[in-house]
Amino acid sequence: MRVRRVIAAAAAAALLSLLAVTAAQADDTPALTTPGTPVVVVDEPHRLTLTWTPSTWVDEPEGAGPIRYQVMMPLGPNTYRGLGDVDTSSITLTDLAPGTDYRIAIQAYAIGGYSIPSAATSLRTAYGKAKVSYLNSDWSPTNNQAQFDLRVTNTGTQALNLTSVRVRYHMLFEGGNTSLATVCDWAELGCDRIRRQLFFFIPPVPPGSSPSPTPVPTPTRYPLPGTPAPGWVELTFTDGVLAPGASTGPIQLRLHRPNWSDIDERDDPSWRAATGARIDNSRITLDVGGVREYGDQYAN
Repeated sequence: MRVRRVIAAAAAAALLSLLAVTAAQADDTPALTTPGTPVVVVDEPHRLTLTWTPSTWVDEPEGAGPIRYQVMMPLGPNTYRGLGDVDTSSITLTDLAPGTDYRIAIQAYAIGGYSIPSAATSLRTAYGKAKVSYLNSDWSPTNNQAQFDLRVTNTGTQALNLTSVRVRYHMLFEGGNTSLATVCDWAELGCDRIRRQLFFFIPPVPPGSSPSPTPVPTPTRYPLPGTPAPGWVELTFTDGVLAPGASTGPIQLRLHRPNWSDIDERDDPSWRAATGARIDNSRITLDVGGVREYGDQYAN
């Protein structure tokens, strides 16, 4: 198994840029009415248009500025991922992944006040060129291995060359332990036609102290024990073409530590609890020709 160590400075910056998390405002009296729940008016691959009932002032203060709207995805209590900022009661988003589940809410703000966030709309963006379905066959998420099978399906209208497809199963390596064996137990295509690689981010050491006004950088290192390291298992294909509607069939994968110590899957972004049923898991990402066509590890 080949392990690629990704330099953390660029990777961490990309991760922070992707999250774009915004914190909720202080708990005082809103000066603006709550905007309406966003409504989907256009849902096409790579193009989602939403509209909502605009906010109004409860009691407009003197010198109040125009009302603007923050479009955001709730991530947890009082925490959001910002998707856009507009001064009208509609927005077109072009950077959401196709075929992916999202919850989107709206908050109004202006000089002199803000609103309570609207109720969130749950939606699935239109499918693009392909999707990934997932069957978790491991009913214990804290034992010494993960077992699941993936299936890539052509959801487009043209033939799909599998050599252009990249699938990523996203994980958190608890304790900074990035050692992991990735095994293909069986695949309808043949395991020899499926490449498996492991990627992860290594946090950099802070710059060293120096009498010089210019900080002295130090080499990157593994995270301190107890620090989770984000990463993924990546699948690519040596050959194959899928007709519209066709799939790869099951790809049965198994992940384990080389020493077979226990792993905890519950904090892995792509993990879903075993139910015995195959599902479309939009926390697993799929790119075609370098363009995201399915999934978002931070989706709902």
